[in-house]
Amino acid sequence: MTRPRIRVAAYVIRHRAFPEVLVFDHVGMPEAGTQVPAGGAKSGEGLEEAVLREVAEETGLLTATVVRQIAVEDKPHPDTGQPRRTSFFFLQAPADTPDAWDHHVHGDGDDAGLAFACRFLPIPLKQPLADDQDAWLGHLDPRWTTVTGDIQ
Repeated sequence: MTRPRIRVAAYVIRHRAFPEVLVFDHVGMPEAGTQVPAGGAKSGEGLEEAVLREVAEETGLLTATVVRQIAVEDKPHPDTGQPRRTSFFFLQAPADTPDAWDHHVHGDGDDAGLAFACRFLPIPLKQPLADDQDAWLGHLDPRWTTVTGDIQ
């Protein structure tokens, strides 16, 4: 049996008049869909350390703090079918974090050279995120469950 790739995903929440979650889109790659910061943990790296690194790498945000782990999801990669184990974390961003910004990824990782358009969206979300990354928002607060077209 193949060991799953260990990953982390971040729900970075900003509280203003209503709660909002940090998302991003790949500039020039709309097919990637809207996502939350997520990625693989490095060998020897703790999960909280990994989630803070992924948030910083993909969004440039350095002021988010980990509140707690929410869930662990075993789900194969949507394209390759390879096993993945993703730990979802709840992080908090300061209320004065900008509403939106562009971030260019530096370094030598898989995302190096990519540009991400980052923004906060009010929750509950009106549409699911790529790869159903929003599936665990409702575990933070049932009112944060993504609104779907199934509701009559």
